[in-house]
Amino acid sequence: MSIKIFIDGREGTTGLRINERMAVRDDMELLSIDPELRKDPEERRKLINSADVAFLCLPDAAAIEAVSLIDPDNDHVCVIDTSTAHRTNPEWAYGFPELGKEFRDKIKNSKRIAVPGCYASGFMMMVYPLVKMGIMGTDYPVCVTALSGYSGAGKKAIAVYESADKTEDLFAPREYALSQQHKHLKEMKLISGLDREPLFTPVVDDYYSGMIVSLPIYAHLLKEKVTPEELQKRFAAYYDGEPFIKVMPFGSEAEGNGFFAANAMSGKDDARIYVTGNEDRLLVSAVFDNLGKGASGAAMQCLNVKLGCDEKKGLVLS
Repeated sequence: MSIKIFIDGREGTTGLRINERMAVRDDMELLSIDPELRKDPEERRKLINSADVAFLCLPDAAAIEAVSLIDPDNDHVCVIDTSTAHRTNPEWAYGFPELGKEFRDKIKNSKRIAVPGCYASGFMMMVYPLVKMGIMGTDYPVCVTALSGYSGAGKKAIAVYESADKTEDLFAPREYALSQQHKHLKEMKLISGLDREPLFTPVVDDYYSGMIVSLPIYAHLLKEKVTPEELQKRFAAYYDGEPFIKVMPFGSEAEGNGFFAANAMSGKDDARIYVTGNEDRLLVSAVFDNLGKGASGAAMQCLNVKLGCDEKKGLVLS
């Protein structure tokens, strides 16, 4: 029997990518909404309640509204929300199964799953294991920088970047969220267990997709001082057997002549972690596609976990 899927917000970047991934699945039936009714609450109510799984690819307020449309006696529909709205809600599963067995089990057993933010995904795959393994204390003054393609900014920003008459500043990297109020900060702090929100500098650049999140570390501030080689081995052990998180061999940066390209994983649904630096100052870098492991690919992986099928089904790994 086919699983009935409804994508609420399929016109957005994430929704479109989920829709594309559905095209290669023979075990799914996609419920369609009349384009003229895509914002009509009653039509959305009907489709959400008819679905086995409803993906929410909406702004926060609309995602909250969508959940409210589920009938009180509907105990079968599973909601996979890609917005920020429910990521710090303890009643929702946080959709990052690689972080630990408890995360994967909660995704599998929950009817409410919140997909991590793109920046938060890179942050979490580095910081959460460091805290969990006892290498980094929860009081560590975490500072991260991230570079992303413009596709993560939504349809309006994509149109601006791809306009023939775009302004000169759009050809250069641009820092933003300068007031340190980025919407991913709450989940970064809560899920990783840090005492305070990290200092976070996001940058958007003139290329379509791909992301690199960089975590610099002072070795003397760690609970357990480790060398870069040792840290690479610890990360590799933590993610052993996880196909979506590849911890690259120490020294792998030589393959790119000492450079990491933020678009290196564009079009892929997995991520790579690199450990570089020296005994005093270490650098951990996560490279992935903001639309893949950072959005729609992660949402589809959560669906596969929920259904108990191969987590890689319908996804593209490097």
